[in-house]
Amino acid sequence: MSLTITTVNVNGIRAAVKHRSERNHGLLAWLDESESDIVLMQEIRAEEDQAREALAPALYDGWELAMSASVVKGHAGVGVLSRLPLGKVRVGFGSDEFDPTGRFIEADVTTDLGPTTVASLYLPKGAAQTTADKDVAKFDEKVRFLDAFGAHLGTLARRRRHVVVGGDWNIAPAEPDIKNWKGNLKSPGFLPHERAWVADLLGAGWSDVARDLAPDSDGPYTWWSWRGKAFDNDSGWRIDYQLANRSLAARAVKSTVHRAGAYDLRWSDHAPMSVVYD
Repeated sequence: MSLTITTVNVNGIRAAVKHRSERNHGLLAWLDESESDIVLMQEIRAEEDQAREALAPALYDGWELAMSASVVKGHAGVGVLSRLPLGKVRVGFGSDEFDPTGRFIEADVTTDLGPTTVASLYLPKGAAQTTADKDVAKFDEKVRFLDAFGAHLGTLARRRRHVVVGGDWNIAPAEPDIKNWKGNLKSPGFLPHERAWVADLLGAGWSDVARDLAPDSDGPYTWWSWRGKAFDNDSGWRIDYQLANRSLAARAVKSTVHRAGAYDLRWSDHAPMSVVYD
């Protein structure tokens, strides 16, 4: 009578599947070993037929896939992999601007805990607030996304069922969520208005279940740059997490970040992050 949900930015589904060496067997091997019932994926970066081809062994083993590709080829894309039968699937959140860009998908699932809606989110990274045209455009895009998506989350929180939104939020909510927070005060993902947006969600019916389960810990981080010694030094960001509504958050009993044992065992620059609900 438990439910394990994992969220992971796969950093390109085809690359994650092919990322193999003598020691690293990629995403498919991870799925084989995983105890997850549902895996929420981001940055699939493929059309659905390409994703299904890459995931064919897992789909043959009984996993079901629902996904939303981006109209921009090779960009974004979100999906739900489930060992449980998927019910109704909804793509996007009612935004003409963002729904075609592979940023959000939700699916209804019947679980041992009762009717549940699971959703995968890939929130735009944005940019620092500068005068450069490119930065201004990315900064403004993220603001528009936060405004529109925040309204949808308000609706989701009121559903009379369990709801969880997992994904790459591209926002570290607080200082313990970045190793070098002092050096990132002006970085996208840690800007004041972004952190305030998350704080407002946590005051309006949502719970950051991993943080609630470990309120006094730094991290654990879920993303590390490929460059330098960021991974080896655990100099990361906690930007992948699950927000659950009150009914499901009350059932959260364990949270785990599946950090690779070594740099060359990684098949993404993000680590899968799981929550057990019981």
